Amino acid sequence: MENDLFSLDNKICIVSGAASGMGKQISLGFAEYGASVILVDINIEGAEETHSLIKNNGGKSLVVPCDVSNIKDIENLYEILDSTFGTIDVLVNVAGEGLGGRPEEIDLSILTKTLDNLVVGRFKMCQEAGNRMIKNNVGSIINFGSIGGWSSLGRGHAAYGISMAAVIQMTKELSTEWSSRGVRVNAILPAQVWNENLRSRVKDKPELEQTFKDGLPIGRLGNPEEVKGLAIFLASEASTFITGAIIPMDGGNLAMNSGGSYPGSSRIYG
Repeated sequence: MENDLFSLDNKICIVSGAASGMGKQISLGFAEYGASVILVDINIEGAEETHSLIKNNGGKSLVVPCDVSNIKDIENLYEILDSTFGTIDVLVNVAGEGLGGRPEEIDLSILTKTLDNLVVGRFKMCQEAGNRMIKNNVGSIINFGSIGGWSSLGRGHAAYGISMAAVIQMTKELSTEWSSRGVRVNAILPAQVWNENLRSRVKDKPELEQTFKDGLPIGRLGNPEEVKGLAIFLASEASTFITGAIIPMDGGNLAMNSGGSYPGSSRIYG
């Protein structure tokens, strides 16, 4: 991909959540465009499958088991990075579990666990990558948030929404602090993109699919592979003046301001 504006040749990239969904698709896309990809996940079998796909296509990757809510795991990840590659060019934070519950009922341990998964762990990932990128005066960090951090979803998403709002603000703060030192920080906000959890919910309540479609002007749910182009763009030299951007990938949901649902609304709560 020499002289290609979107080339990731010789770049070292960490992608969390690489075993499935959008993390997997981003990993495949990065490898296709020339990067060496560190595949981070607690699902080792899934990460190994992603590694095999990359290897079979002539790409380079390394599987590193890591729970992104565990600070020790994250520190070990970056020790492996330093000993194996010695540098990092791109970090993509996809992994992290969001737990649900109605705000009047939710136990505070659920909120704490969700914050650890989606905020504290991601901040630590950014901090470790950022320190190394600042030394090199170059780097790109891509945080995955949610439109639930921008506009309230309701239906038991309080802990998740609070955490995703923090991810959005984290992205803005880190961009403000680091962009003058060569490190760009941006966020992608997906909505209603098919994954295992969403498929399970729709299987249990088939009417949910139409509820989600009603909030999407594009008229369908998204597919994980549709994030590849945006992630490659933000990781590459094609986006060198873009930092602090919060980019919805939501089929037009926020533009229509379709909102969430609440108890007693005509939309499905659950």
